[in-house]
Amino acid sequence: MSHAWCSLLAGGVRLAVQITPNAKKTEVMGVLDDALKLKLQAQPIEGKANEALIRFLARALSVPRSAITITHGHTSKRKLLQVAAPGLSVEDVARALLPPQ
Repeated sequence: MSHAWCSLLAGGVRLAVQITPNAKKTEVMGVLDDALKLKLQAQPIEGKANEALIRFLARALSVPRSAITITHGHTSKRKLLQVAAPGLSVEDVARALLPPQ
C-alpha cells in the first residue's frame, strides 16, 4: 500500500502533515491531498503547536521527541517532518497514525 504522505528515508521516515491548531482535542483526521491531516489542541503561538505536534507523533510512534525534526514549514500549516528511527517502516507509521479501515 502506498502512502504519499509518508516515505522511507535512510535511517527513518519523512512525514507530510497539515495541521489545524486550536482544536478541542488532538487527533488524526485522515489523509488530505498527500498530507496527513491532524487537529492540534495547542495554539499556533511561540512554537506551541509545533511542540504539541512533535509530542503527539513521538507518543503515537513510540520514539523519543528528539528523533522528530520539522524540516520544512515551521510557521506553516503544512509541514515536513523527519523521524529518525531506523526500524520504523511506512507501514508501521500508517498503522500507528491512521484509523483502522
